[in-house]
Amino acid sequence: MQKVLKSMPSLAFALGVTTLIAKAQAPGTTPTTLAAECAEMPAIAAKLERADKILHDWPNLARYAEANAKMTPPTKSEQRVVFMGDSITDMWVNPEYGGFFPGKAYIDRGISGQTTPQMLIRFRPDVTALEPRVVLILAGTNDLAGNTGPMTPGQIEDNLASMAELARAHGIRTVLASVLPVSDYGHDRQGQPIDMRINRPPEKILELNAWIKKYAADYGLVYLDYFSAMVDPGGQLKRDLSEDGLHPNAKGYAVMSPLAEQAIRAALKKKVMRPRVISNVP
Repeated sequence: MQKVLKSMPSLAFALGVTTLIAKAQAPGTTPTTLAAECAEMPAIAAKLERADKILHDWPNLARYAEANAKMTPPTKSEQRVVFMGDSITDMWVNPEYGGFFPGKAYIDRGISGQTTPQMLIRFRPDVTALEPRVVLILAGTNDLAGNTGPMTPGQIEDNLASMAELARAHGIRTVLASVLPVSDYGHDRQGQPIDMRINRPPEKILELNAWIKKYAADYGLVYLDYFSAMVDPGGQLKRDLSEDGLHPNAKGYAVMSPLAEQAIRAALKKKVMRPRVISNVP
């Protein structure tokens, strides 16, 4: 079975080439048509490469494996914080967005496109193994969009709760962030208008955020409300905070950074709630 899986990208690529050859030999095929289809081959190859990577490492454990291996245990005075998330967290380190909290012992463990089940799988190596004092979790928008398949609200909530429980079991304080609003104000890389509300319905975001806020209150966690600071009167992500209606731009991160800092400070003041030890002795 492994041999079959490993050969799938090569077989698919070969099939694509074979198809092009067949089309080239078919009656009515013009050089212009063939050239256009040949031009698509690099994009097809790139998609196959991404599919192959997902097939062999669905949670993308390899992404931070080397960096994690180089991490040393935190010092007694170090206030280490890990940010777990998707592309919104992943992109935060880009210099164009002002850098990722310069001078702070903050570690970015975001991966673009990820959903909560993927984050849950890599929570141990990418969070608990690094022994932070606080973990800040920003997740859920890609679950609503169905990036890794259909997800019910309950499934998203269970994954978020499981990450919080893992953190608590390791004496790590947790900050749960709200999902950001989205909008139809943005445009894609080609400059075409794009409506991010189609795959991420605003009412679903509100529903998930209400659950996150309640769960945080019920279990003594810190709720980080990005949503309220970034939503406009129409219920959409403010026009000047994003280019595509989903991901923050420099102004967006400038809004988020002080809110994250405030939430981290609040979490550090909380007593670490370790789980009860259940004895098997009668």
